[in-house]
Parts: sequence; structure tokens; C-alpha cells
Amino acid sequence: MTSLLLHASCVAVNTRAVLILGAAGAGKSALALQLMAFGAELVADDQTQITAQDQQLVATCPPALSGMIEARGVGLLHAPPCASATLQLVVDLDQTETARLSPHRITTLLGVSLPLVLGAQTPHFPASVLCYLKGARLG
Repeated sequence: MTSLLLHASCVAVNTRAVLILGAAGAGKSALALQLMAFGAELVADDQTQITAQDQQLVATCPPALSGMIEARGVGLLHAPPCASATLQLVVDLDQTETARLSPHRITTLLGVSLPLVLGAQTPHFPASVLCYLKGARLG
């Protein structure tokens, strides 16, 4: 098994996970918290372990960080952790989507290709990511 530790946050809906990438201060934890407010479960905040298994990527949290998420201006919060989840989507907050209907993008981690969505400064972005996890993108 091949694995990778990333500076990233991760939440899941029914074990379908989104990996949230971005530089320090980009809003990874904030997006994770918004998704959790909509019902997603915390997999990992700040550091996410990715393991390739049978052409899928499984996300877990390093044990020392399990069940914790940082809320800027509030502090560390406890959240019941989801032990592991299969990645379905990657969000890159270091890049901003400018197209109204973005093209299909792909990123590859550990030899596995996943859909990639760039960050969007719109009020509906967290809800859109949640809908993506619950279903899939059309067209």
C-alpha cells in the first residue's frame, strides 16, 4: 500500500469524501466546518493521510489529530470523527474558478485520478460541494 500525508482537510458524507487543499489561511478548515454544518462528518483537519487501495484513495486522520478541527477566532473544536472515507473529489482553494460552468478537471494522487474543483467565492460553494458528494456532477 502506498500512502501520503497531506496538509489538507477532509470531510465525508456516507463515507464519500472531499479532500480540501490550500495554503495556510486559505480556508480549508472553514470550508470543512461549513460542510459539517450541513451534515458532513470530519475525517481530518490540517493533516490527512491518503492511502491507495484497489484503485481508490482512502482518507484517514493521524491519531494525534483525530476528532479535532480548528475554528479561527474560536479555537479547537471536538467533532466525532469518521474513521476513514473514500475520496470522491478534491477542492483546491489556492486556485479560483472564474468560469460560470467550469470544465471538468482531474487531479492525480498516488496514481489515482479524481475530479478537481477550484475554489469559488460564492455563498453556495459549500452547498455545491455537498451536493457533489451526495451525487455527482452532470455534463
